[in-house]
Amino acid sequence: MRFCLYSPYFPKHFGGGEKYLLDVAQVLAHYGQVELAVAGSELDEAKARRIFKQYERFMGQSLHQLRLVNSPLGTTASFWRKLRWTRQYDLLYYLTDGSFFLSWARRNVMHIQVPLTRAPLTPWERVKRLSWHFINTNSIFTKQTVEKYWHLPVNAVHWPMVDVVQFQLLSEQLKKENIILHVGRFFRQMHSKRQDVLVRFFAHLLERYPQESRGWKLVLVGAVEDREFAKEVKAAARGLPVTIVHSVSRLELDRWYARAKIYWHATGYGASEEKYPAKMEHFGISTVEAMASGAVPVVIGKGGQPEILGKELKELLWQDEKTCLEKTVELMNNTAKLALLAQKAQVRSQRFGPQAFEDNVVAMLGKLGLLVS
Repeated sequence: MRFCLYSPYFPKHFGGGEKYLLDVAQVLAHYGQVELAVAGSELDEAKARRIFKQYERFMGQSLHQLRLVNSPLGTTASFWRKLRWTRQYDLLYYLTDGSFFLSWARRNVMHIQVPLTRAPLTPWERVKRLSWHFINTNSIFTKQTVEKYWHLPVNAVHWPMVDVVQFQLLSEQLKKENIILHVGRFFRQMHSKRQDVLVRFFAHLLERYPQESRGWKLVLVGAVEDREFAKEVKAAARGLPVTIVHSVSRLELDRWYARAKIYWHATGYGASEEKYPAKMEHFGISTVEAMASGAVPVVIGKGGQPEILGKELKELLWQDEKTCLEKTVELMNNTAKLALLAQKAQVRSQRFGPQAFEDNVVAMLGKLGLLVS
């Protein structure tokens, strides 16, 4: 069989959406030929190699089973040219930016990652929606938002994948340190990771709990998308035991996870989840990676974070600074509880592992008559 995966953000971005798409592609490669569509006609062999090299570094694995192809999708090509182009595939897997298009592929799957509060579908969009045989989202939170605002039924939730065994093995090799970690890109807009808030919280932690926090440091790891915002965070952290790392390899990042005892996350802080769902963490793959590494998640109880922690770890969710600091200090003071919750976090993270991810892909496509589950 012949599969095609398309995202308007690929190959320009390196985030959770791109990782998800490539993880799906790797699963599909067991069942047929997999192609990743690149908008336009400027793709040649040399450019394809450069793109793959970048994404292999980003993913930390080989992508040799996949190939890139030029595509009229996302260009000014005619409606009919785009439609005919899709006809060559048994499956078109589309990571949408909120837009719809018609497809003549044998089967079409749309994946929605952003909980946008857009208007319900227009009549023409409803016609285009008929092309899509299966719609899934990256979280229960995104599913609820899409169904509420788009008036669009979602068939299933397909959580992103984390190679939990890899993280667990590395965490067993390295000694835990007094590190509070956060991983996320530095940007101010939309679902900002709010590193500015984390630095402020940490400064207050040092002031209010000097004995308990002695010897601890905050580590922020993430690429820069907004230079001014990154500068502001750096300025706020000046004079504090805060380490900021903007460029790391996959292995270096995994080592930070393995060494951290506590993981902080504050996306959506100060914003209404009801009014501004797009400002929340849509899922939160870095939280899962931290949990798999044995870092205890003390995270905001908004967006996709509660479903990641589940009932096993819900006591670690917070809504305000006071609660965040209190929960953090309790873990600093109680090494036995810290160790117990770290173990629970690793067990919980297995729900997002490779086998569960692949099983969901196979089951979903089996329902479409493409694969036998």
